[in-house]
Formats: sequence, structure tokens, C-alpha cells
Amino acid sequence: MEPKKVRIIKEKTVLPTLYKNVGIYCRVSSNTQEQLNSMAAQVSFFVQLLSRRLDWRFVDIYLDFKSGESKDNRLGFKRMIEDARNKKLDIIMTKSISRFGRNTIDTIQTLRELKDLDVTVIFDQEHLDTSKEDSEMILTTLAAFAEEENKNRRDNQNWAIKKRLKDGTSEIYSRACFGYIKSDIGELTIDRKQAEIVQNIFTMYLSGMSILGIVKELEQQGVKSPTGKDRWCKRTIDTMLSNEKYIGNALAFKTYSIYTPKHKRVHNNDHSHEQFLLNDGHLPIISKEIFDAVQEEKARRSNIVTDESGKHRKDTRYSSKNNIEF
Repeated sequence: MEPKKVRIIKEKTVLPTLYKNVGIYCRVSSNTQEQLNSMAAQVSFFVQLLSRRLDWRFVDIYLDFKSGESKDNRLGFKRMIEDARNKKLDIIMTKSISRFGRNTIDTIQTLRELKDLDVTVIFDQEHLDTSKEDSEMILTTLAAFAEEENKNRRDNQNWAIKKRLKDGTSEIYSRACFGYIKSDIGELTIDRKQAEIVQNIFTMYLSGMSILGIVKELEQQGVKSPTGKDRWCKRTIDTMLSNEKYIGNALAFKTYSIYTPKHKRVHNNDHSHEQFLLNDGHLPIISKEIFDAVQEEKARRSNIVTDESGKHRKDTRYSSKNNIEF
């Protein structure tokens, strides 16, 4: 019996990568000139640092210009994480924990995911490298401090905002809506063409037309929406019909932010948060009599009523065909 022939298949030798793929992440909170200069300085610093390392290879720069309180809208950040998942990055360099994320939970979760992907994050300001064994404990502490610091900064900003609202100097009051434009000195002035459309909307509603009927009429007339589109949204009309700016007033804090990882904004309909109303701050487009009449009509048509037992639906519904409830 002949001996069996066995061929030994040697293990494949994987040569170590001679370099690390490096990405740079930079974020600023706005696109003002000062912040853009800060962005340029961050990029320049990291590019120079990277050029001194022969074992590092530059991959990309990821930029964001908005607040870091929620990472949902940070397109540069999202693209960077996707590149990390696709094995395009080994190292990410960024200025500080507060630039990387302002929420402790999201920051730690993201860093843990990157660590599982064998991607190291280097925070220059804190001299922190997530590849080190003690990095997570330090990160948790520093991220918590960064979050508290930013909360204090938000509190200070809110105090300054409310102060300007109280003395009537806040720019919030002069934010333009459909029917108005902002003058060179920052005041609301009437856009005659748009104002005529606003007046027609109020007139149509009081004549008995439904919001859907107004939408159809505007589209048939070829009237462009506030966003310049051919189609109008029912919510746009509904909001316009209740906008106090059309009678020369301005209400601040119609919505407020809930401090959660998502920083969701909710309507302040129950007045649980302080509001500020500036009366006669600009010229009106609609008379107060017509505006009040529209609010009464909206309440009459609404199928929601509020009484001592809370909110509930009416037994009747509004029909614009006969301008009656049934």
C-alpha cells in the first residue's frame, strides 16, 4: 500500500501595512468669518502635523459648520463614520472632545464603535489617544465636563437672548416671513406683491373656503409658495392664518428645545415656557379685526375642543361646500 501524499499549504504571510490612513475632522458652530478662520487654522494645523509622519497617509478632511449638539445633521461627521466602517480610515484627528460631540452619551457610543472598528481618534487639545488602555475612563470624565461647560454656555446665551427680547432689540422679532422683507437697517418692510397674496388667503378663508380649497386656488393661479415651489402645503396656509406678524406683532419662543441627545424642538402651545410678545413692531398686512375673525373661524371649524375634561373631537365636521357643520 502506497503512502498517502499530503501537501502542506503554508499559511499566507500578511505583510504589515507600512502606513496608517488618516482623516481630519473639523467643526465650527457657524459660517461667520471668525469661525471660518478658526476652521482654516484647524485644518492647517493638522495637515502640517500629518506631513511630519512618514507612516501616516492623508485620506480626507471632514468639515461641519453647524452645532455639535446633535450629530444627525453633521454631514461631514456622517461621511467620516461611513468611511471608518468601510475600512478607509485608521486614525481620525480632531481638535477636542467638544468639537467631536457635545453630548456625552453620543460621544462615548461613537468612540466605542470606532474602537471596535480599530479606528483611533486623537484629540489634540486633551492630548488623548483612544488606542490607549485608560482612554475610555478619561474620555467619559472629559466628555461630561465638556457637556456641562457647553450647558453653562447655552445658559449664558439664553440669558443674553432673553435680555434682548425683554428690551425689544432682539433680531428674532425682525425675522422675515412671507409678505415681508428685511431692510438694510434690519427692519421688516412689506413686500407688496407677497402681501397681496397674504390678504387674498385671509379673504378666501373668511369667505368659507377650506385650507385645501385655498391651496388648489393658489396652485391654479400659478402663485409660487414661500419656498418658490409650484405646490403649496396645507400646513403653510394654516400657519400663515395664525401668524401674528401679519398684524404687526411678533411672538418669540413659539417652540423650545428639549435637552435630549436629539435636542428635539416642541411647540410651546401650553405656555409651559416663557414667551415674549412685541406689539406694533412693524407695519401690518392684515387688520386686527380680520385676523381675530379668522382665529374665531378656525376655532369654529376645528374638530378639536378643549373643556374641563381635556381635549376631544367634536361630533360634527366642517364642510366648505355649504359652509356648515354636520
